[in-house]
Formats: sequence, C-alpha cells, structure tokens
Amino acid sequence: MMEVYTSDSSDTDSREQKTLDFGRMNLDVVTLEDYLSSPQKALLKSSGDIETMLLNHNRLAALPKSLRQFGNLKVLDLSSNALTMLPDAICQLPLVTLIAKNNLLTNASLPKSLLTKQPNGGGATGTSTLKELNLSGNQLTHFPEQVTDLRQLKYLYVGGNKISTISKDIWKMQSLHVLSLGGNQIIEVPEGVGLLAQLQALVLCDNLIEHLPMSIARLKNLKSLLLHKNRLKHLPKDIVALKNLTELSLRDNPLVVRFVQDMALNPPTLLELAGRIVKSSGQRPGPGDLPRTLIEYLNSANCCVNPNCKGVFFDNRVEHIKFVDFCGKYRVPLLQYLCSSKCIEPEERLRAPSSSNSASSGFMMRKVLLG
Repeated sequence: MMEVYTSDSSDTDSREQKTLDFGRMNLDVVTLEDYLSSPQKALLKSSGDIETMLLNHNRLAALPKSLRQFGNLKVLDLSSNALTMLPDAICQLPLVTLIAKNNLLTNASLPKSLLTKQPNGGGATGTSTLKELNLSGNQLTHFPEQVTDLRQLKYLYVGGNKISTISKDIWKMQSLHVLSLGGNQIIEVPEGVGLLAQLQALVLCDNLIEHLPMSIARLKNLKSLLLHKNRLKHLPKDIVALKNLTELSLRDNPLVVRFVQDMALNPPTLLELAGRIVKSSGQRPGPGDLPRTLIEYLNSANCCVNPNCKGVFFDNRVEHIKFVDFCGKYRVPLLQYLCSSKCIEPEERLRAPSSSNSASSGFMMRKVLLG
C-alpha cells in the first residue's frame, strides 16, 4: 500500500512565521540594519520568534549590530556576499547551522572561538550548538583550529579555499558525518582523520595529496570517498576493509592514469597471434620444422592463470589485481597475468553465498569512478 504524506498547513505557517528571508535583495549593511531595526519593515515580527534568517546573495561586507537581538536564531545563511569578518557577537547566537560560503573570509576573519557564548559577557559556556558549518569558497589558508572545539558538529564544508594542511586535532570532532575539503592545496592527510568514527563522506578531491594514511581503513562507516584530481600513486592496501564504501572517485590521479594506460594494451603482434594459435592447437613443431628462434619463442609461452582458460600469452598480457582471502580474516592483493581481459573472473564472493568465515562476505564496491 502506498503511503501518502501531507504537510500540516499549520506547521508550514509556523515555519514561515519564524523565518526572515532577505535573500537576493541587493542589500548592503546599512539597508539591512534599517530593515532589522524597523518593526514595520521586518513585518512586525518579534526578534525572539525568529529561528531562521536568510541573507544570501546580497552586498554585505559586514553584519549589522542588530543581529545579536535575535536570541533564538538557529539557522543563518550568509552565503554569496562580500563578508570580510565574522564578528564575535555571532557566537552569542544559539546557531545550529551557519552558512558563510562564497565570501572573502580569511583565517583572521573568524572569531577566536566558535563556541556559544553567553550574551552578557559570560564568556564561553564550553558547549557548542553548531551542527553544520559551511566556510567553502573563501580565502582560508589553513584549517581553522577553532573548529576542532565544535564537538557536536556533524557537517563541515571548507572546500574551495587555499588550505594546505589539516589540523592534527581533527580527531577531536567525533560527531562528524561529512568532512569536505575539496579544492584546496592539501599535501598530506593526518592519521587523525582515521579516528573520525562516525564519518560517512570524506571529500579530498582537487588537492595535491600523494598518499593516504593507513588509518583511513578505520573509517568503518565511510560511504563516499572522493579523491579525484590529486597526485595519488597508490592506495592503502587495507582500504578493502571499508565494507560500507559505495563510492570511490579516483580519476585524474597517476594511479588511475597508469592503470588505464595498462588496460589500453597495444594490439598483439602477428607473431604473438600465430604463437598462441600454435600452442592452443597442441602442435609441437620439432627443430627441423621451424627456425631455432621461433622454437625458443614458442617455448617461452606463459599459461593464463584463469582455470577456465587454456590459452597462453607471450609479450601481450593483461595485468589484473585480485583480492583474495587470507586466513579467513584479511583480503590481500594478488597480481595475476591473463591472456585477455575476458579472462578476468568475477569475484567468487559475488557468485557464491556469503560465508560466515570470511570477514569480507557481503562487501562490494558499487561505484568506482576512474574517468
């Protein structure tokens, strides 16, 4: 039976009454201050009732002082303005979501602490209400250290900046579900990233990363790992332990370029084709049948490792990495040489029922983006 869900009009009205939408109005800070301080222009709403304020796509170079009067504000969207500073007063608001992407913010532009502060000079309470923080598309040159104090933060977006290093204290953010760092200048990923036990999506694309820490394999809840446009030449072998990983993007890395080039084999020579036919036919020409060099060539044939294939190869071969069970606990990569890409067998785990003795049973990477 199909279930039909209908929204309660009273709930919709309630949300609208708690929202101030000044988005895309071409406002500067003076005009906005005038709107917020004038009850008539603010649609006669009490500042204490407002929970969401949308100020996106305006001309704000700063935030109005009257913003602090909205003591129950939970969602603040400042995206696509010209902000050069986030004042300390913003930490007096009980924000759950702060979106400040596509501005002109630097590391010096951020408050020294992003913890929620008491409004009357009480200082930091030691707690954090923020669960989503978006600072993408700004001018940050290093990972903002004060973010690591936000222990309740679930979604952190700092892509499209100029960040070159990730804080070694990143491990403290144990509530993180999404960590987006794409489009920066990151060279190294610290081991602490592997301690983010709740992480489900890790975006590291379009950086300068040459290798990943082995601790990445500890991210048991990771579903999406975006690594395209980096300098990766290899991956940690233990990455196969990520059983929940369903999306792995690797395109535009040396690892993939070499892999794709190896797959795009040159056509076998006429000598190779003839040699394969002779060997597969079972003929055994003697010294008087062929020149010695051809006899030696035929004797150099290698058998395809696919048990269902009786073919051979000489110089033209297919390299294939197969992950095999080891002692019923680990899966290790094994390099195989095949006579044709058609000889690559599907993994036995995809054909046979799941085995309780194998730690890899049921695991399958469903989406690998190589190009």
